[in-house]
Amino acid sequence: MIIAIDGLAASGKSTTAKLVAKKLSITYLDTGAMYRAVTLQLLRSKIDFDNIDKVSAILDDMIIDMYDYKGANIVKLNDEDISNQIRSATVTKHVSEVSALLFVRKSMVSMQRKIGHNNDCVVEGRDIGTIVFPNADYKFYMIANIRMRAQRRLKEMNQIGINKSLDEVISDLKIRDYMDSNRDNSPLRKAKDAVEIDTSKLSIIKQVNKIINHVKIIK
Repeated sequence: MIIAIDGLAASGKSTTAKLVAKKLSITYLDTGAMYRAVTLQLLRSKIDFDNIDKVSAILDDMIIDMYDYKGANIVKLNDEDISNQIRSATVTKHVSEVSALLFVRKSMVSMQRKIGHNNDCVVEGRDIGTIVFPNADYKFYMIANIRMRAQRRLKEMNQIGINKSLDEVISDLKIRDYMDSNRDNSPLRKAKDAVEIDTSKLSIIKQVNKIINHVKIIK
């Protein structure tokens, strides 16, 4: 079983997907974290993102591992815990650009499909229901007003020591929305058969229950 959850940045996808997976006792796959890990490694390597040969070589040498530990989603890159580093402002600024690279997406999508075909999963991202798993059993698309999304993102950033104003975060999200929706490869789109959930005024628990109840009803 595949539950695909797509949507705008900071709309609540990751937290909701993680809790849905926990309640259903199935695998949670955070595809956004995978792209952030790639972005971090490319930034560290200081190479041109368009250099296919060098980027491909870096991708071949990357081992990404994700798991839950005491309620926290741990992301490891070549056995290094990068859970906080991938949420940095610099990675956030460049992740959409890296995610748009066709050869990067092919590598990540292949990895995601392999995991999904071997496990029941809740998969969260921006092109899960349209590109990665177009035949997913259940599809959801999450939205929220930009001010609420910015407040959520700002809270996340403050927790890892990143200080920005609310206006700066709103500006960053607008840029991210545009880049995600207008990239040539796998742009952010709502799948025609996805259930839309506006999380602007919903608590995380209510978001989770909406999805769980829908899955139970359809079953």
